[in-house]
Amino acid sequence: MDSCLRGPLGGAILESQRAEEALSLPTPSPAGAPRPAPASRMSVVEHVREMAAAGLHSNVRLLSGLLLTMSGNNPELFSPSQKYQLLVYHADSLFHDKEYRNAVSKYTMALQQKKALSKTSKVRPSTGNAAATPQSQCLPSEIEVKYKMAECYTMLKQDKDAIAILDGIPSRQRTPKINMMLANLYKKAGQERSSVTSYKEVLRQCPLALDAILGLLSLSVKGAEVASMTMNVIQSIPNLDWLSVWIKAYAFVHTGDNTRAINTICSLEKKSLLRDNVDLLGSLADLYFRAGDNNNSILKFEQAQMLDPYLIKGMDVYGYLLARDGRLEDVENLGCRLFNISDQHAEPWVVSGCHSFYSKRYSRALYLGAKAIQLNSNSVQALLLKGAALRNMGRVQEAIIHFREAIRLSPCRLDCYEGLIDCYLASNSIREAMVMANNVYKTLGANAQTLTLLATVCLEDPVTQEKAKTLLDKALTQRPDYIKAVVKKAELLSREQKYEDGIALLRNALANQSDCVLHRILGDFLVAVSEYQEAMDQYSIALSLDPNDQKSLEGMQKMEKEESPTDATQEEDVDDMEGSGEEGDLEGSDSEAAQWADQEQWFGMQ
Repeated sequence: MDSCLRGPLGGAILESQRAEEALSLPTPSPAGAPRPAPASRMSVVEHVREMAAAGLHSNVRLLSGLLLTMSGNNPELFSPSQKYQLLVYHADSLFHDKEYRNAVSKYTMALQQKKALSKTSKVRPSTGNAAATPQSQCLPSEIEVKYKMAECYTMLKQDKDAIAILDGIPSRQRTPKINMMLANLYKKAGQERSSVTSYKEVLRQCPLALDAILGLLSLSVKGAEVASMTMNVIQSIPNLDWLSVWIKAYAFVHTGDNTRAINTICSLEKKSLLRDNVDLLGSLADLYFRAGDNNNSILKFEQAQMLDPYLIKGMDVYGYLLARDGRLEDVENLGCRLFNISDQHAEPWVVSGCHSFYSKRYSRALYLGAKAIQLNSNSVQALLLKGAALRNMGRVQEAIIHFREAIRLSPCRLDCYEGLIDCYLASNSIREAMVMANNVYKTLGANAQTLTLLATVCLEDPVTQEKAKTLLDKALTQRPDYIKAVVKKAELLSREQKYEDGIALLRNALANQSDCVLHRILGDFLVAVSEYQEAMDQYSIALSLDPNDQKSLEGMQKMEKEESPTDATQEEDVDDMEGSGEEGDLEGSDSEAAQWADQEQWFGMQ
């Protein structure tokens, strides 16, 4: 039976079967005659099986296809069990070639053949020839055939058919990989109770299945309950004491407690045995991003990249952060590097889409986001990219669908809700935006991010301006350096024309960080109080951080245009004085004109 278990899908024929089949071969040659090669005693189906085991899929496809045609023309050529094996091996080769629909067809034919085979084996009396009876052969596993069919259906985005085929397997016969696939499919379909049951079954059979643990935590199963399912193995194996802390950390992640999740993972990452683990660094980067600490997020992503130059997971978020900071050249380089690693993952397409989006090429960003979703329908960053592109193209209702799907997949990510609320505000649906913002505030708790999001909606309604001010003050008390809160508070102060207060707020925020938007808004406030020289400096800093920041360019151009009429008036005055012959006045005018010319040249250089 060991050789049967070692084979690929379909298994292998036992060595004992070969000995039994030898009974039906012609009498061996007399003593002294050369013995035939072992291959000469193998049936053609065995040759197909051996090639499948060797990974010669293209060869299997060609030969099995020819043999099946022969069988169709002469039904007596192969036994029912041999036809079943040929169909399975042929379907396997089609699966390897990614011809999933064709593979499903052949697997279905194989199962029908197996069903007929089972019926005939019950009716047909024993002939005494063990080789002729299906019971004596190790046939491809029917359960494995169904699993392969489910894989085909998932690749074809036919999840209901995949669930149906796996549901048909009795619970006791389900292997861990079947339960894992069912759990993921149930979760995707919203059948949470069935998903939890399947994940637990995986852990019962394989208590160190960490992805199953994450699946349970994502479905709101308590961390303590999950940890209890692994306690025996933790206690029986040395150097696994970290696992209970790992479970605790990701329990915080899935409840949206980013601060405690960061602290717990940092404590894990500092341990000597887990130091410089790429997965932990990637999780830290993602948590810092969720907490709005973009600088630390970028830092952790860069550390993970240095440890693993072929890292793909999380690079979509990293690319988004770089694009948001105006580092489009870095984004372009990152996208090219990821495409060289693999173009079959969503991340390279999302990174390239972020480059297009922040270059204001929304149609291209839309296409790239759609391509990423096609490769991975669970990619939250791809859904956000496509939703943002649709929103900026004026297709708000379509964008709303994508942001809602992102929320379903990642209910603890605030940026998913921000995208949806932006859509509501863009379509003047302030009431819906307010309801959503309040729900986020209650669900994720009163932190700087949720307070700012609620305040953003309140700013849209004149009746709730004071409430917005209170919320922003609370947010800035918790996190004085939270950029979104600073921006919204500055917007409120601008409406109230409290420019000096706004300047003080922005200078304080920029004391320990540098951000394009903050420098640009500070430039706007300085213009309002006639501090033109420093305003130009702030616009210049903003453009150095993000050369594509259109509003900073517009601010500089506006100042230059305001200076231009004065220059023109000065030139007219000089002409008038030349006509009057007043040389003293003319000399003074030359001096002033030179001053304005120097100043104009300085503006142009900026």
